[in-house]
Order: sequence, then structure tokens, then C-alpha cells
Amino acid sequence: MTDFTAARLNMVESQVRPNGITDRRIIAAIEAIPRENFVPESRRALAYMDEDVPLDHHDKAHGPRALIEIMAFARMLQHAAIRPSDKLLIVGAGTGYGAAVAAQLAATVVALESDAGLAHHARGNLRGLANVKLVEGPLAGGVAAEQPFDVILLEGRAEEAPQSLIDQLADGGRLVGVVGERETSQACIYSRSGGAIAVRQVFDASVTALPGLKRKKPAFVF
Repeated sequence: MTDFTAARLNMVESQVRPNGITDRRIIAAIEAIPRENFVPESRRALAYMDEDVPLDHHDKAHGPRALIEIMAFARMLQHAAIRPSDKLLIVGAGTGYGAAVAAQLAATVVALESDAGLAHHARGNLRGLANVKLVEGPLAGGVAAEQPFDVILLEGRAEEAPQSLIDQLADGGRLVGVVGERETSQACIYSRSGGAIAVRQVFDASVTALPGLKRKKPAFVF
């Protein structure tokens, strides 16, 4: 039988701390959340490996879904610089792991998920977290009714960051996610200052793509 508590602490010591995670709040949040509860029963033994863990999703047309590797997720949290007063949007919440961790760091978390089956599991997993609201809907649309957000975090790769999400950032807000068309792409920070958006690449990562966040193809011109 797997000792999940020991596995979680080992994950923190071998995968989180060595990768530049200096915010003790992030480390404490990851140590506190039982990651094995957010993956299918048959894959609980894989919950703490250093790769994405496949999730059982319903919408097969949009490709696989996964709980993304902890190294990439923790580094995105670090670069997001979440403050205790922040309002945060998780895009592609899956079964709710990222939202559960972020709830330890931010004042309010809105978790957006497009897959009905994953959203159902997330509701159960997030029950009892008073500062988390789960919303079911297309990922690219964000949650306009809850904007503006101080931080938007993509829990998976996007071919591009939709303008519709960037528009929901507060002044001084940050969107953090792995963006690109290749399997290994760049984690980027999109920062809003007034009407201007600055983009900075911060590290390379390979995480499972999110549905509905494909790059828009230019219209064909004769």
C-alpha cells in the first residue's frame, strides 16, 4: 500500500524545492493537499510522479486531459506572485487540484472547467472550501461575470492565450500559463498595466493541452 503522506513530502523535496520554489506558502499548500484524491482511483499510485497524470474525461473529442506535473504547476504559482488579497481564475480546473492549492494562497478562486465529468468530480473535491467557486463552461470565454481577476492561471497548455482571457485581467493583473503549439512550449507571464500588455517567457515545460485554446488561423486571402 502506498504511503501517500510520505510520497507527497518526497515530491516536495525532490520536485518542488529544487526547482526554484522559494515562496513557503506554495510549499505549505502543496504539502497540505492530498494530490491522490484528484486522480482516478486506478491511478492514485501515480499521483506523485514527475509527469502529467491522465484524468478520466467525458469529452473525448477534445483530446486527453491530465493533472499537470507538479514542477510546472509550482513554478507557475511562483511566477504568478499570488497575494493573500488576490482574486484568481483557474482555467482548465480538471478535478480541482490547482484550485484547492490556490485557495490556500488567494482570497478568492474561480475554477473554470468545460468537461462535465471533470467538473462533477471537482465539485466534490472542492466541497468545503468557502473561497472557491466552480464554474462550468468553455475555457476560452473565461468567467466574465466574475472579472476582473488579479491572476489567471492556465492549468494546461494553450496554443495561444485568448484575448478574451487577457481582457479579464485587472490593472496590474497577471496571466500565467504554458503557451505554444509544440508539446514542449514556454511558460509565459502576460502582465497588464493600464491598456498595455507585456509578455515574458520564463521557462520551458511540457504539459497536456487544454481544449478550446487553439491558435486562431488567419483567414485565407485570395
